[in-house]
Amino acid sequence: MYTGTAQQSVARQWNEVLLDAIRVDYARPTVHARNLYHSSVVMYDAWALFDEAAQTVFLGQIYGGYDCKFDGILQPDNVDAARQEIMSYALFRLLTHRFAASPGSFATLRNIEELFLSFGYDPMLTTVDYSTGSYAALGNYLGYEMIAFGSQDGANEDFEYGNQLYSPTNPALVLAEYQDITDIDPNHWQPLSFDLFIDQAGNSVPIAIPDFLGPEWGAVVPFALDEANLQIKNNGFDSHLYFDTQDPPLIENSMTDGLSDPYKWNFTLVAAWSAHLDPEDDTEIDISPAGLGNVDIDTYPTTFEAFQNFYDLMEGGDTGQGWAVNPYTDQPYEPQLVKRSDYTRVLAEFWADGPDSETPPGHWFTILNYVSDHPMVIKKFKGEGAVMNNLEWDVKSYLALGGAMHDSAIATWGIKGYYDYVRPISAIRYMCGKGQSSNPALPSFDPHGIPLIPGLIELIDSDDDLAGPMRESVGEIKIKAWRGPDFIGDPDTDVAGVGWILGTRWWPYQRGTFVTPPFAGYVSGHSTFSRAAAEVMTLLTGDEFFPGGMGTFAIKANDFLVFENGPSDDLVLQWATYRDASDQTSLSRIWGGIHPPIDDIPGRLIGDEIGQQAFAKAEILFGEPATSERNEDASILYPVPFLQEVNLATELQGKCTVEIYSINGELTYTETIDLNEKSKVNTSGLSSGIYVLVIKNQENSVVHRQKVIRQ
Repeated sequence: MYTGTAQQSVARQWNEVLLDAIRVDYARPTVHARNLYHSSVVMYDAWALFDEAAQTVFLGQIYGGYDCKFDGILQPDNVDAARQEIMSYALFRLLTHRFAASPGSFATLRNIEELFLSFGYDPMLTTVDYSTGSYAALGNYLGYEMIAFGSQDGANEDFEYGNQLYSPTNPALVLAEYQDITDIDPNHWQPLSFDLFIDQAGNSVPIAIPDFLGPEWGAVVPFALDEANLQIKNNGFDSHLYFDTQDPPLIENSMTDGLSDPYKWNFTLVAAWSAHLDPEDDTEIDISPAGLGNVDIDTYPTTFEAFQNFYDLMEGGDTGQGWAVNPYTDQPYEPQLVKRSDYTRVLAEFWADGPDSETPPGHWFTILNYVSDHPMVIKKFKGEGAVMNNLEWDVKSYLALGGAMHDSAIATWGIKGYYDYVRPISAIRYMCGKGQSSNPALPSFDPHGIPLIPGLIELIDSDDDLAGPMRESVGEIKIKAWRGPDFIGDPDTDVAGVGWILGTRWWPYQRGTFVTPPFAGYVSGHSTFSRAAAEVMTLLTGDEFFPGGMGTFAIKANDFLVFENGPSDDLVLQWATYRDASDQTSLSRIWGGIHPPIDDIPGRLIGDEIGQQAFAKAEILFGEPATSERNEDASILYPVPFLQEVNLATELQGKCTVEIYSINGELTYTETIDLNEKSKVNTSGLSSGIYVLVIKNQENSVVHRQKVIRQ
């Protein structure tokens, strides 16, 4: 992704420290969605306090039943300095508290203090008496008030976010043994038992059987979820549910054609897609926006027949046909043909929790920061009106996105706790242990068995390599799938590959010390988080497309995958729109063996609503921008196309920076000029092609962007 060089706002600097803290903490999406949101509230309130139109979220408000009293403070002579001081003291207190017990606390607390000290602030100044006019004291007060609020907001933070009432239906699956699990309830989540559990962020967890993370999280105080829609249902404990979803399918007693059972079809598809993870398979697909994406939400399936038509059981993927042209260049997207196996393995790893383990909510903050840094982005709210300076843009965008991520965690985990739905590792091993459900005339028939698919899911015969020395496995189920962690000795050099394995030994495409997240599957948190974020990004920028019509992330051959070597070739993940990236996230979880389709679509639909709700509330809080820097520019660049010189006809005065980027985001020209003295830039060094010319004012904010053509 493009990394900007513009000077970062204080909010951005604290956000980066928080993202680094998340990367070395336990991988808890619910907890970190809350951390990102609460931090965003503190940032925003410190800014909104001195804005005539904006309304605070927490400071001076009764929020979630908590009264954060505020008696006011004198208007500062230097508003920017006051905002920075309040924000920094508040975040110093809040983040130091939240990450004190993190496994990465040494590095995290050092980073927090280093940033705080870099501003010249005193960590020993702990007073909260802001009646003296001290902005540091007000920051301390705001930070400590958020800490106090967090001790009673329903997250059970004081007891390490532990469960109070939930208990699992099934006994743990002992991963060190390929045990018979045909006596479990196949409709419910099964805990996993490890010799050593290492979470998604790479932290060793000193517990053999990780608890279900957050089954009671639906009770946490939200940002914009509508309490009028809240239902409290009891399934062993009170579950707080903000959205009605269809019940996930329960396993049926299939007497013929097991694929007609929605449960079996869903989990069989996960097993079938596992065959796409073989680097020896030369099947190529176009992973550019020309070949993928552009799925209309109205085509998301809601019936079993529609699910069967939406997902390709045999070849993988969905109904997306891609985009005809890039709307920024009016040119077709260039195809990118890569091995399907490289693409699917990279997807499973990239979207698992972010390339740097910042969990899904944090991953979307990195995408927001990437977009904010992009030279083609003009920081206008919804793409209209005044240009915002970096601080205003950051605090507003962080609040909208943070609120959406927090609400996604609340809504999703409320559903997860209530339905307690099974994960693929348990469902697939269970069905394979039972036998096959396709044909009563064939061996090993069982109404709960897995459907047979020639070439993918078959019965073992006496001549099979898997039959065993005593032919003890004859008649059992075999699956052509990723062979699992047993086949990886050195992840830097080894590849497990795809082959025929016993169905009762099927693995998700994950590390053997992690296997599957420690909570129920339905509905998918990744699908909900990602769709909500995509809606916020679309509304925030006023454009469904990434800047320039494409977002990218470059992947180096044999230098990206964590638990096996790969990918075999370089590739670039590409997305035309934020929704395309979201949809890709959802598919990655199926190829990764974590979710079946039934977990995916309800999450996408809920996320769509959450994103819009969070943005609508944020917009109300923002009011009409009063402190934004007005876009005084009425720039006209001529001639277009140009040969060597570009003339700038603009109302801007004084110094500005002119930058010219290739359509792929590469900076090809930069010059700082004084518009009072000069109005031309010489671009004789550029080759012919399409470029984007960007003008930035003295505060480094983009005030004009225009596509230009060099003849």
